[in-house]
Amino acid sequence: MHKSGWQEKGEGHRQRLRDKFLAQGIDAFTDSEIVELLLTFGTPRSDCKEAARSALVRFATLPAVLDAAPAELQQIKGIGPKNIFALRFIQGVARRYLRQRIVGKHYVRSSREVADYLIHSMRGLQHEVLTVIFLDASHAIIDSAVVAEGTVTTNTVYPRELVKAALARNASALILAHNHPSGTLSPSSQDEELTRTLHLICSLMHIRLLDHLIIGSGETVYSFADQGIMARIREDCRLLLERTA
Repeated sequence: MHKSGWQEKGEGHRQRLRDKFLAQGIDAFTDSEIVELLLTFGTPRSDCKEAARSALVRFATLPAVLDAAPAELQQIKGIGPKNIFALRFIQGVARRYLRQRIVGKHYVRSSREVADYLIHSMRGLQHEVLTVIFLDASHAIIDSAVVAEGTVTTNTVYPRELVKAALARNASALILAHNHPSGTLSPSSQDEELTRTLHLICSLMHIRLLDHLIIGSGETVYSFADQGIMARIREDCRLLLERTA
């Protein structure tokens, strides 16, 4: 069976996109071209140009397209289950890549990579999650794990399970991170109360809580340490332990 003129034109266009990536890399692509090529992985014989444009018009940015719920994506003409699988798969690959890339690196020298991983894995979620970065005595990263989902407060995070996870990994220090689905970076009083409680419990187990990060809707991260909150919490806990000794 001979190919139609449209099929030949479409295949030629997709091949030019692939060649462009191999020759010039991802920086040579517009967001629309990136989404288009990802959609073609799900339906290689379909023209995905208009669907990609429509997705970016609706969601505004490439991260928002990748973070979008399947039900929302399916409302766009030209995007079906196979296209959504391609988008979700590349999102999953990126998250695993970023997570595995930080293991073994020292946090102080790789904090930006840790932030990139947390932003990519937690931004766009419709519910709160609490992720913990486990570190050894020299602050090299051992592992990361989601330890709680739902509304992150002292009532929903179980310190015993967190400490158990840290001990199982022989961790000497921790970094907490949770997201705000509302997009705001400002910590709530419950966020500070949770940090204080976990810091006190970790101190009793000789585990250092170095920081608590909040992930909002953009590319920036709120750091309790950078804002001086961790220093205040450490001092409050030190005085409390002295009074109860």
